[in-house]
Formats: sequence, structure tokens, C-alpha cells
Amino acid sequence: MKGILGKKVGMTQVFTKNGKLIPVTVIEVEPNVVTQIKTVANDGYDAIQLATETIREKISNKPAIGHTKKAGTEPKRFLREIRGVNVEDYTLGQVIGVDIFEEGEMVDVSGTSKGKGFQGVIKRHNQSRGPMGHGSQYHRGVGSLGTMLPMHVLKGKKMPGQMGNVARTVQNLEIISVDTENSVILVKGNVPGPKKSLVVIRTAVKKPNVKKEKADLVSYEEPKTEAEVETNTEATTPVEETAE
Repeated sequence: MKGILGKKVGMTQVFTKNGKLIPVTVIEVEPNVVTQIKTVANDGYDAIQLATETIREKISNKPAIGHTKKAGTEPKRFLREIRGVNVEDYTLGQVIGVDIFEEGEMVDVSGTSKGKGFQGVIKRHNQSRGPMGHGSQYHRGVGSLGTMLPMHVLKGKKMPGQMGNVARTVQNLEIISVDTENSVILVKGNVPGPKKSLVVIRTAVKKPNVKKEKADLVSYEEPKTEAEVETNTEATTPVEETAE
């Protein structure tokens, strides 16, 4: 088990060389710092605490500043635990990047879904409306709230209320690409949450050992000219010192 914290940028699409279109979610990953290591002996379970997105000390507080100083880092905005990891592979203050994952790995992505506010049963629970004629007396209402026998509304009845803004996890998503230069991970499909929201990427619980074949993606980099290739070759070739 391994994991990392990232920020959802948005969605786009990539193409393979055989013409297949793959919808992907772009997740930007700033350097994650291990701010705490929990063990079975001290805490009852194995876990590491990751922190990301540096903030100013002015908008932090003394307990948070002291906690991050133990790891030799600055105050962070987000701190999350990753359970089930091998704590022996981590050290306090260690920096983790996108290279912890590889193309083809299966992951679970957790985040907070978009908040929709107070909504009715049609939008919230996908129920059907009534007749829209003038004499119907019933259009978009809740409808029957229960049978006559119990004489009260049964527990769990689908009612209007707050929609969204809850923790959600999408399982078994494939990592299509890992861009170490730009610190970006492309995950196949959609993940919960709005743009710029925090997401947690973990090894898939149901498919921890599954690794699919790496997708052969189309590259849009402009081909280099012969002059540029020769210039790069000359720059990388060591110059032999001549004996005087």
C-alpha cells in the first residue's frame, strides 16, 4: 500500500498510437512530506502522515508549526494519513513525488464531491415527477411518505435535503501517465470533487497487484531538426584535452 496527496486540475483526453481515445483526469502533485510515522507499538496501527501545499506561518498556528518543524518542513495546508503502508520504508521528513507510482498501476482516488445545496427528490434521488396538467395537484413533490400501518415515516425514506459535499472514493482507476517533469499524474476516468480540490491517491484495495500494459500514447512534441540534434550531440560529447 502506498499513497500521495494531489490537487485535481481538470479533465482532458489523450490518444494512443492505434487511435484509441482515453478520457483522463489531470492531478497535480506538489512534493509530499512525511510529517509523522505511526506504528502498532505506539499508536495501534501502521500509517504515515503526508502533508502538502506550503502556507505562511502567519495563517497557521503554533501547534501546527511545531508539528511540521519536527519533520524539518514549513507549515502545510493539508495533512492526511495513509494506512497499511510499510513504515520501515519511510523516514520522518522524507519527500515523496509522483515517481512513487508507475503507468498501468491500479489506484483508488478519494475526494469530496461537489456540493449541490438543498435539492428535491427528483434531482437528489432521480425520482420521477407527476403529471404536469393543471388539475394534477402533484408535480415535483415527494409523494407518499409511507403506508398507513406504521403511521409514521419509515427510517431511511428518500427525502429532499443536502446533496453532495460528502467524501467519496472511486476504485480501480488506471494510471495512464506519470509526468515527473511537471509533477502530474493522468488517471483514467473521472474522480470526485471540483477543480483545485484535494484528492488522495492510494493503491487499489481490490486490485493491489494488478498492473496493466503501459499505454502507447501519441506525443505532440515538435520533431527536432538535424541542426538541433547535432547541437545537442556536441553539447553532450566531452571534449578531449590535448597534450601540450
